[in-house]
Amino acid sequence: MKRVVITGAGTINALGHDVPQTWDAMANGRCGIGELNIRDVERLSIRIGGQVRDYDAEDHFNRQQIALYDRFTQFTLLAAKQAIGQSGLKFSGDLAARSGVVLGTSGGGLTTQDENYRVVYEEGKNRVHPFVVPKLMNNAACSHVSMVYNLKGPSFTVATACASSNHAMGQAFQFIRSGMAPVMVTGGSESMLCFGGVKAWEGLRVMSKDACRPFSANRNGMVQGEGAAVFVFEEYEHAKARGADILAEVVGFAMTSDAADIVMPSKHGAARAISGALRDAGLSPEQVGYINAHGTGTAANDKTECAAVADVFGAHADKLMISSTKSMHGHLIGGTGAVELLACLMALRNGVIAPTIGYEEYDPECSLDVVPNEAREAKVDVVLSNAFAFGGLNAVLALRRI
Repeated sequence: MKRVVITGAGTINALGHDVPQTWDAMANGRCGIGELNIRDVERLSIRIGGQVRDYDAEDHFNRQQIALYDRFTQFTLLAAKQAIGQSGLKFSGDLAARSGVVLGTSGGGLTTQDENYRVVYEEGKNRVHPFVVPKLMNNAACSHVSMVYNLKGPSFTVATACASSNHAMGQAFQFIRSGMAPVMVTGGSESMLCFGGVKAWEGLRVMSKDACRPFSANRNGMVQGEGAAVFVFEEYEHAKARGADILAEVVGFAMTSDAADIVMPSKHGAARAISGALRDAGLSPEQVGYINAHGTGTAANDKTECAAVADVFGAHADKLMISSTKSMHGHLIGGTGAVELLACLMALRNGVIAPTIGYEEYDPECSLDVVPNEAREAKVDVVLSNAFAFGGLNAVLALRRI
């Protein structure tokens, strides 16, 4: 099997418009969650989110492009530009023919849907823009990345709710490891912070009105975010031959299904995904130094995830650092695993463990080292990134310092 490395990373999210800004915010425990600035916010009971601030589409795209690009596609293209630019790759000939794109999203062009439902149902108009369908479809971001960068290999979109990005990156990893592709552009994006998006999530009664406090006994729910993160996954020998700067190695991936409940997570399903990623990577539990947790800030998720980690790692669980960066950037639903992978790269490359901010009260059901409130300097060689989705769909990635 071929080795797989990461040679480029890009992002735009509530913490920053690129990777350095995001890493700086994570290292300093800055919170990107604040009051929402969206239409009809006064009709919502949830009025906070991890919104991308100081963003104007016209600063990055022309009028024709904006007519085609939903906000989630715009974020994807900006993150992809950064990642591919950092990688130094140019796609032509055989490289273009065999390289592809796998991205994750849950809501896709939900902003476009919301805007056009309003036009038809509230304003009573009988016509919508002819590009509504290509703008709202979940594969729009993937397709536009492939067109902009001439990527003609395996390309598709994964939609598995909150695990979408991890599933997408896991597929990209497997394509390269199997020899099907030398390079894959992968990650995920989401922009559900519109009236309809937030209103739908309100109905689940899992949202916090004030803050995201994962693993803290006084947590009261999740907070939505938006944005994108995109990576260049590359076959190791290909990257080495061209002298690429390697950020980390992807060494394992596993996915499981709880097959139990549409919203309640299962400890056993999560544990099988974690242990499966270790087995796939050929790693022992004792080699792992840090886990970026799914850590939504809901009672059900947090205690279930901690129990799964304890089951898999045994006595080593007490030596692990585990944190949730959702406390800073919010839950990007389908895009969240991609932004969280940036915290894993920061741990491996910079020796900085992102904190779980907002932590106020000890919870005996979440008794692990959750790196409360302040980042920590620590050398780690192996990290995991957890993602557990509604529908009981779990995906875990393992990365190693190189």
